[in-house]
Amino acid sequence: MQTLVEDFLQYLRHERGQSDNTAKTYAALLGKFTAWAATQGLADWKQVELQHLMAFLSQERTRSAPVGRPPLTAGAARSADRTPPENPSRRMSGESVYLEIAALRAFYKFAENEKLLPANLAENLSLPRRWQRLPKALSNDEIKKLLAPENPETPESLCDQAILELAYASGLRLSELKNLRLEQLHLDAGFLNVIGKGNKERVVPVGRTAVAALNRFIEIGRPKLVTPRSPANVFLTKRGTPFAAVTLWLHIKNRVRRAGVERNLTPHMLRHSFATHLLEHGADLRVIQELLGHASISTTEVYTHVTGNRLREIHRRFHPRA
Repeated sequence: MQTLVEDFLQYLRHERGQSDNTAKTYAALLGKFTAWAATQGLADWKQVELQHLMAFLSQERTRSAPVGRPPLTAGAARSADRTPPENPSRRMSGESVYLEIAALRAFYKFAENEKLLPANLAENLSLPRRWQRLPKALSNDEIKKLLAPENPETPESLCDQAILELAYASGLRLSELKNLRLEQLHLDAGFLNVIGKGNKERVVPVGRTAVAALNRFIEIGRPKLVTPRSPANVFLTKRGTPFAAVTLWLHIKNRVRRAGVERNLTPHMLRHSFATHLLEHGADLRVIQELLGHASISTTEVYTHVTGNRLREIHRRFHPRA
């Protein structure tokens, strides 16, 4: 069963151009099913019937969530063979079950198209209604505190400043920030080329403040971080190596703490702030979709709910008969 899963993962990477994170997430989700199937005496995908899929998903809906871990999301792959203790008082989230079904449907569609399996059993699985999490954004005052330059100036502080300015100015994902290379920058013209999800390229404008922070880091800070083995990544650690995602996020978290911002920032919160503040100041939703690199406008539409809440709050606070 695992061999067929590996074929599917290779297809995701090489033919669909999906990121390593996406492939790891699918691997973890499908690994949970194959592990369950082994306990049922199923050694081949051709032995699996719809009733087996239904039984597995039924178990997943009632299974206790792991202790100390949030529900599985598309951007956070889990290892199927290192399962932490379960918390009997906490059930698996609907989001986790949604992703399990989505993974099975994608796998079976691939297997049917490649004639590796005779039928697509998973097409009969209906996706539950997905609860829409509203993105959280920082306030304007919090953004000002966070982006205030640090003293004394060091190569590391210049790097952090450029990362934060660019994240807020252009709405880049964490992975796009850590993978950004010097040849993608066109600061004189005020834009950069970004390689996003699925290796899709988009052009993103960069504001004057972010351009100034980037130029200052590249001219003054980055040369002191570069070693003979350093790659062309824009942002480098103090050892001259590219940032790992976790290390980059820790840098941002530490900067947030030093700036006195008390909110618990998530990796996407600066990106959400970028989109929310654009919409609040009248930007077109289609433009925001393009800037964020969303394949579907439905993904971007979540920000209309955020802005709606903001408008209601303003109305409540300032209208005399609210």
